[in-house]
Amino acid sequence: MTEPSLVVAEEISKKFCRSLHRSLWYGLHDLTSAILPWNREDRGNATIGQPVRALRREEFWALKDVSFELRRGDCLGVIGHNGAGKSTLLKLVNGLITPDTGRLTTRGRVCALIELSAGFNPILTGRENIYNQATLLGFSREETQRKFDSIVDFADIGDFLDTPLRNYSTGMAMRLGFAVAAHLEPDVLIIDEVLAVGDISFRFKCMNAIGQLLQTSAVIFVSHAMPNIVRLCSELMVLDRGQVTYHGRDLANGIGQYQALFSGAPQAVSGSGEIVIRELTIQSGESLADLGGTCAVAHGADLRFTVTIDAAEHLEGTRVQFVLWNSEMLPVLDVVASNLEGTYIDLAGARRASVSAYVRQTELNSGKYSLSVIAEAQDHTRTFCRHDNAAYIQVNAETTSGAHSLTVAEWSHEELSAS
Repeated sequence: MTEPSLVVAEEISKKFCRSLHRSLWYGLHDLTSAILPWNREDRGNATIGQPVRALRREEFWALKDVSFELRRGDCLGVIGHNGAGKSTLLKLVNGLITPDTGRLTTRGRVCALIELSAGFNPILTGRENIYNQATLLGFSREETQRKFDSIVDFADIGDFLDTPLRNYSTGMAMRLGFAVAAHLEPDVLIIDEVLAVGDISFRFKCMNAIGQLLQTSAVIFVSHAMPNIVRLCSELMVLDRGQVTYHGRDLANGIGQYQALFSGAPQAVSGSGEIVIRELTIQSGESLADLGGTCAVAHGADLRFTVTIDAAEHLEGTRVQFVLWNSEMLPVLDVVASNLEGTYIDLAGARRASVSAYVRQTELNSGKYSLSVIAEAQDHTRTFCRHDNAAYIQVNAETTSGAHSLTVAEWSHEELSAS
């Protein structure tokens, strides 16, 4: 027999009002309408006791007609820009607010990992805060005592267990908060950007713990870090202004649609100013872009960068570098020479130079990447010019991979007999 779904959302919507005074008045009006249904104004398809769908003055839909279903072992990634409706969705699932329209059903114990250090008392020790935090999350003292050693081992705060929390670093406090929450064993787990802090070892430990929780829980995971989304999630929902623009299991497709929501950032120039970029071209086949433009690049196609620079004075040993950044501002491609460094040029005889770099078979995955052009002293002591967001490349590849690059290999296999 199939286990029933732990979360079922059927066209749920939530609206808010931009004006506090009007919001209070509308709330009072809706409350009296629910209590005295004969005073309710009938607008559309609203039912008795449920606020109307029509928007009133200064109201807006924070979430509109969202549907999904989660069973144990499912992990739904929710992505979108700030203000897209992610937090509203999490509050609805967590029971902090109710939908204005639609129906939301949750089964079992729901736990939200949103603000891990909420409820901590800076005066109390780590040991005392474990018991306090566990109580806030629904543990009995007996349960906490039974899990205490495991929580302490996971937090890995060493000799600081009996030190007041005010003497902890932010990372140590987050370790302690996650350690308590990770041992709650909920049916539905809500995670909102809690992996954005902490050192590398802490993040790896968190990812492993979430992977273990997926064996017994349904998870809703909100993050702006696409590698985390790809690693943990089985399906993806993209929100834009409260509406679902993508929902499915093709993570790469969903991430691509999410990235397409963002326009290019303005160009930014920094450095000493001793070098200025006058012209820039990016070319791939017949596709061409200049400063501020976007060059369309097919996966595996060749790519050429050409920049014209002016120097304010005679400069020797200038290092020119091209760097591509993904939508999360992570460097994914550093164009280097055969010595694995950038190109060094001398501007001793002329104050203008053209520098070109030819990249064969671009292996970047689908997405939009921004280009930085950097000119600095050979000994790295001075940056003459750094031109960020100088141009963009749009890579198109038919793939479901969430990796930054796609490398074509020669594959082989052989059948082996079982021992």
